[in-house]
Amino acid sequence: IAVKGIVSLSEGCVINMPRLEKQCAHAQSGFPHRWVESFCAGMYPEKSPGSCAPLGWSGRIDKAYPTVCGHTGPVLDIDWCPHNDHVIASGSEDCTVMVWQIPENGLVTSMSEPVVMLEGHSKRVGIVTWHPTARNILLSAGCDNVVIIWNVGTGEAMITLEDMHPDIIFSACWNRNGSLICTACKDKKVRVIDPRKEEILAEKDKAHEGARPMRAIFLSDGKVFTTGFSRMSERQLGLWDPDNMEEPVSVHEMDTSNGVLLPFYDPDTNVVYLCGKGDSSIRYFEITDEAPFVHYLNTFTTKEPQRGMGYMPKRGLDVNKCEIARFYKLHERKCEPIIMTVPRKVSLLSRFAILF
Repeated sequence: IAVKGIVSLSEGCVINMPRLEKQCAHAQSGFPHRWVESFCAGMYPEKSPGSCAPLGWSGRIDKAYPTVCGHTGPVLDIDWCPHNDHVIASGSEDCTVMVWQIPENGLVTSMSEPVVMLEGHSKRVGIVTWHPTARNILLSAGCDNVVIIWNVGTGEAMITLEDMHPDIIFSACWNRNGSLICTACKDKKVRVIDPRKEEILAEKDKAHEGARPMRAIFLSDGKVFTTGFSRMSERQLGLWDPDNMEEPVSVHEMDTSNGVLLPFYDPDTNVVYLCGKGDSSIRYFEITDEAPFVHYLNTFTTKEPQRGMGYMPKRGLDVNKCEIARFYKLHERKCEPIIMTVPRKVSLLSRFAILF
C-alpha cells in the first residue's frame, strides 16, 4: 500500500529486475505453482507429488526433498489460503480436492494424509480458489461442469451450482468481498453468478469469438476483465460492466500468438499483468475510469519462454524497496523471481547522475 500513488504508473515508471542466476531455485519442472509470504509450492503435472520449499531457497533442490503426495492422479490446480499461510488446497484428476497443513518450518518428511478430503465431483477438478474474506470457504470447479462451494471446517458442500455451465469451466473468480463469482466457459459465455441465490445475474455470449480458452476475473470496482481470442485467432483483452454486458467497455487486440493469456490483478494499483504460457514477456496495463479505460504501460521481456507463472500476494512484497509486484517465472529446470518496482524520485536522480 505504501507505494500506491507515489509515482504515476501511466508515465512508464515501472522497472523490472530479474534475479541473478545463482538466486534462482533449480528443480524439475512443475506446473501449476503458487507463492505466499513464507513458502512456494509446485505440483508436477505428470504425477501426484508436489513440493513446498521456503521462499529464501536458492540453488538446486535435491530429488530427495520431501513431497506432498496424497492424490492418485495428476494435480491440476493449487491455491494457498489467504487467511493462513500454512494451508494449501489442491485439485486433481482423481476427482478430489485436498486441503493440506504445511508445518511452520516447512516440510521435514513427505506428507500423504491431507487435513480434509473433499469429494463431490464426478470428473477431474481443474480449479480451486479460496474465498477472499471468509475463513474455511473454498470454491472448486470440475470437468463435470459443476461449481461447488465447500465448508472446509466440516468437509461438507455448502452450495452446488449445477446446470449453469453446459461445458468445461475455464476459470472462476470471486469478487473482492466474495459475494459474487464470475466464470468463463467453453461455450464462449462469461457469467456473473450470485452463489447464495444460486442464480446468474449477468452473462455475455461470445465475449471472445475464438475457439481457444478464455479467462475472466473481477476488478475491485466490480467490472470484469477478460482475455481470449478473436475469430481470426488474435489474442484479445476486454473490459465489461456486469450491469450492461451487451457491449464491452473496451476491447483491445493484442497479437496472433497461440498462448492463453493469464491475467494477474493488483487491486491497490489497479494494474493487470498478462502472462502467456510459451511467451517470453509480461505485459501490464492500468485500468482507469477514463477512455480508453485500459491503458498500456510497458512490457517486460526475457529471452527464454515461460512454462508457467506464479504471483506473490501483496503481504509478501518488500515495500521498503518500492516493490509493487513479484512474479516467479517457471523455466524447464529453474524458477526465476521477477520484481516490479516503482522507484522513488531520489533513486531515479541517482541513476541519471551515474549515466551522465
